[in-house]
Amino acid sequence: MAGEGSTFRLRCSLLGHGQDVRGLTRGLFPEGSFVSVSRDRTARLWAPDGLNRGFTEMHCMSGHSNFVSCVCIIPPSDLYPRGLIATGGNDHNICIFTVDSSAPLYVLKGHKNTVCSLSSGKFGTLLSGSWDTTAKVWLNDRCMMTLQGHTAAIWAVKILPEQGLMLTGSADKTIKLWKAGRCERTFTGHEDCVRGLAILSEMEFLSCANDASVRRWQISGECLQVYYGHTNYIYSISVFPRCKDFVTTGEDRSLRIWKQGECAQTIRLPAQSVWCCCVLDNGDIVVGASDGIIRVFTESLERTASAEEIQAFENELAQASIDPKTGDLGDINADDLPGREHLKDPGTRDGQTRLIKDNGKVEAYQWSVSEGRWIKIGDVVGSSGATQQTSGKVLFEGKEYDYVFTIDVNENGPSYKLPYNITDDPWLTAYNFLQKNDLNPMFLDQVAKFIMDNTKGQTLLSTSNQFSDPFTGAGRYVPGSSSGSSAIPGADPFTGAGRYVPGSASNTVPPVGGVDPFTGMDAYQSAAAKVENIYFPKKDAVTFDQANPTQILGKLKELNGSAAEEHKLTEDDLIILEKLLCATCNTSTETPTAQQLQTLWRAVNWPEDIVFPALDILRLSVRHPTVNENFCSEKEHVQFIILLLKFLNPKGKQANQLLALRALCNCFVSHAGQKLMMEQRDEIMTQAIETKSGNNKNIHIALATLTLNYAVCLHKVNNVEGKAQCLSVISTVMEVVQDLEAIFRLLVALGTLISDDTNAVQLAKSLGVDSQIKKYASVSEPAKVKECCRFVLNLL
Repeated sequence: MAGEGSTFRLRCSLLGHGQDVRGLTRGLFPEGSFVSVSRDRTARLWAPDGLNRGFTEMHCMSGHSNFVSCVCIIPPSDLYPRGLIATGGNDHNICIFTVDSSAPLYVLKGHKNTVCSLSSGKFGTLLSGSWDTTAKVWLNDRCMMTLQGHTAAIWAVKILPEQGLMLTGSADKTIKLWKAGRCERTFTGHEDCVRGLAILSEMEFLSCANDASVRRWQISGECLQVYYGHTNYIYSISVFPRCKDFVTTGEDRSLRIWKQGECAQTIRLPAQSVWCCCVLDNGDIVVGASDGIIRVFTESLERTASAEEIQAFENELAQASIDPKTGDLGDINADDLPGREHLKDPGTRDGQTRLIKDNGKVEAYQWSVSEGRWIKIGDVVGSSGATQQTSGKVLFEGKEYDYVFTIDVNENGPSYKLPYNITDDPWLTAYNFLQKNDLNPMFLDQVAKFIMDNTKGQTLLSTSNQFSDPFTGAGRYVPGSSSGSSAIPGADPFTGAGRYVPGSASNTVPPVGGVDPFTGMDAYQSAAAKVENIYFPKKDAVTFDQANPTQILGKLKELNGSAAEEHKLTEDDLIILEKLLCATCNTSTETPTAQQLQTLWRAVNWPEDIVFPALDILRLSVRHPTVNENFCSEKEHVQFIILLLKFLNPKGKQANQLLALRALCNCFVSHAGQKLMMEQRDEIMTQAIETKSGNNKNIHIALATLTLNYAVCLHKVNNVEGKAQCLSVISTVMEVVQDLEAIFRLLVALGTLISDDTNAVQLAKSLGVDSQIKKYASVSEPAKVKECCRFVLNLL
């Protein structure tokens, strides 16, 4: 950087983009160059011209079918000695360009929503952040890993100098540090969406956010400093080379230069949203804004623009209209403002603003220390309302919109938020809005007309149809088209066999308007694109039926040979158990006899280290009505439950824990078993939850299934205490379980418990279950986890 106290002035203004400039990055080739990306769907490479003041557009790159949101340079390699240019867009794709080509070399597909941040690392690695709440690590043209853990859109990503370390900043207000694909640490402190990240060293980084603050962090987790200066959202942050000074831009129409921890200079621009900035090797600052113009500022006197160009910039600034509702200038009462004489007093610091009233007009001025004068930065006008020209500046539930309207359907009722982009279909948006808020369809014309009237019919370039279905990730369903993609899984979500359809399969989730509040994902859906909820409320118990009788009997005989004399079974006993197994596994039509059940009872009382094949026979037999009635009847049930609970001891053998849990699940198939399980619910659940401490995924699946079967029974009766215990178990087990099949079964249990019960919904919310499960709404495989999670979240 240049010497102390020097001031940045305009170097040049570059026209070329047709809409907002959303991303900038310093180029590697040619020297002194930079790349810009815009809502006009293009990326442009700019190189310094021979006159040393301006830049020339080298070429324009196209490849996205929607807005381009971000850009970064991939360093040179043997194959591409000049490096590559990566751009991310609202079409969910990342395009990779060579520096001299206008068409992509290749396209990276995988994100389910807007790609809004990119960062490159060593060895050709690329890190991308998306509104789909995930970050992805790419190597060349392949996705190597997906980073999952944030609960809202990821706005900022950075690869740290130390190998394997990555940072992500999110609309969930947190920053996460990842090492080799695992979250090592979560940084909390920001009070709103984290929008930008910048690396200071291997040990320190900066973040900026919608809370109008910048924070300096140590990798170890400590926040070292908080910087305040902006009066609105801060969108981007960039560090000067070889020092810790930095620049920021934001929604308060300003670029701010920070030196030694202080805001040393504020430069106002004639555009509301200053979206992005980057610092060139020579210390010059490039900024992009919502007026589509790129401006470069410099400390160098040789590179400073001519007096005429600077005057033209100041005139443009003076003619800008400032909306007082942005709050950038504080509370404004025009009647109390002084006149022009107020400008005779010098300012006290650079960037200080002063409002005056001149001929009934309110004007804003900013003090320039270097020039010792007040510079007019615009006229303060009434609310810009719906004539808003900048796009994407309104944030709603972690994502950007051109507009967020407040709709009052009737005088006494609540008001509703309606987010809208000018690329959206107003009728479809209105339909989704009514569906989401369960409002009368008769309002459709009224709401659509309201949108059109209040956006003055604004539209952008025609956009492609590449929105994604929020449930399947497939292309959007359009009525009348013969879309081949079905959102309904063809297989039973539990077994993978023919699809399970519950007794009343009328449950559907209406299309969610605008944005999913939990995942930050687009939810464009048409009237007819309802996805059937085949997951819950579940009506029947889930059982463990898989069996290999030959293997079970073989193991039983083997262990019987080494059993102590008092436990040994005779050859006749083994034949009796074989017949029982045949009867209960539907390989014979015989009914189990009292003798067979007595022999089984002797076998399941074997010592703990050899009992597991006998437990497996019990697990299969208890599905038979006769066996179920025998063990679960008033007479026998106490001993039966004591036996099974004994095996649930977390210090015992895992095989016994697993088979005891499965046997308990299978008890639910008959009325006698259900009755017993419900009577002993408290004791069984209290003991069963202890098995969560192990890391055996099969035990976790069995525990989740037991919880699900209780949910099925509790859904049929109004047992508040039972539901509370079941919800508590779900919440506790969710904390430790990793296996997605177990997670899926817990989600079905949760959905079944809260279906048609507002009290259960409130209870689930009070336990914080909704925040626990949000992350599963972005699981890509198996799809049933994501789909089921979204149905549950819809109820919450």
